[in-house]
Amino acid sequence: MSVEAHTQVRPWRMIDRRESRQIHVGSVAVGGDAPISVQSMTNTPTPDVNATINQIRRLEEAGADIVRVSCPDEESTAAFKKIADAARVPLVADIHFHYKRGIEAAEAGAACLRINPGNIGSMDRVKEVVQAAKDHGCAIRIGVNAGSLEKHLLEKYGEPCPEAMVESALDHARILDDLDFHEYKISVKASDVFLTVAAYQQLSEATDAPLHLGVTEAGALRTGGVKSSIGLGSLLWAGIGDTIRVSLSADPVEEIKVGYDILKSLGLRTRGVNIIACPSCARQGFDVIKTVEMLEERLEHVHEPISLSIIGCVVNGPGEAAYTDLGFTGGGKGAGMLYFAGSAEEKVSNEDMVERIVEAVEDKAAKMKAEREAAESAAAE
Repeated sequence: MSVEAHTQVRPWRMIDRRESRQIHVGSVAVGGDAPISVQSMTNTPTPDVNATINQIRRLEEAGADIVRVSCPDEESTAAFKKIADAARVPLVADIHFHYKRGIEAAEAGAACLRINPGNIGSMDRVKEVVQAAKDHGCAIRIGVNAGSLEKHLLEKYGEPCPEAMVESALDHARILDDLDFHEYKISVKASDVFLTVAAYQQLSEATDAPLHLGVTEAGALRTGGVKSSIGLGSLLWAGIGDTIRVSLSADPVEEIKVGYDILKSLGLRTRGVNIIACPSCARQGFDVIKTVEMLEERLEHVHEPISLSIIGCVVNGPGEAAYTDLGFTGGGKGAGMLYFAGSAEEKVSNEDMVERIVEAVEDKAAKMKAEREAAESAAAE
């Protein structure tokens, strides 16, 4: 089977993305036909410049396209410039309530300001923040949360609901539109999956602004990952969403990993190795679970999109290997078969399989990178 057969897009796997206008968060395009970007947020004290930069560096290495940094006080915005100068990805300054923090963050190098215009204060203050965004090339994210809806909307609807969240978002968007500012994206997040999905569905029909997806306060790594996968996955499958943040009570790097896993499962992004593995049973010819754990750790550094199947026996192993770039199938008697693009190529002992698989993946990644860079160079000439 040819390599092309592994990369072709089948009609039943295609997602028709909602049409949205495109904005830019620094160098990252959001909306339109741009790839769906993956975000996270630092949880270090922002005034601790070194700790914050170190965490951003780890997020960059994990594949973060955009990183958000909280700026609750003047000390934080004073530190923001050093942080922004050191970052390799665009930074979003998280602003709540005090309009001056937004102005300071824009001046300090923020690529985007996360605000609610309704929380900033008077219209004069909103105008100042928007003018600062215009002057310094900042985008704005209108961030609506179910837990902090305006009092008049709670009185009108009686509780947080999709209609209240959408009305809040559109009211804020109207403020920016009236100020002739259109470089904004919108989020309508809730901790409840049903509320989140319904709000985004309604919002997607009411505006062409790019949408930032997230299930807020989703929880710990496992439970939060499940909730986020259900909520974000439902929306992305329907073509809704232009940038995502998986909110977990965990290391922010895990947010990036889960975010990419969600996108990879839907064929929307292909960064890194996608391991297809069986749950294992009595037929397994090697310890599948331990092997997959080792491979996930050993292959974290690989950024090229490679599919790898790890199957414990020959019942499904050859079939899975037929549709992955590389595959290993247990065959008993202490050895298994290594496949390249669906073709059985070499018998490898269980003792040597992890090292050999890692070597094969790294070799393929190196070739793919060289081909990609050559194509990019030719296109630039």
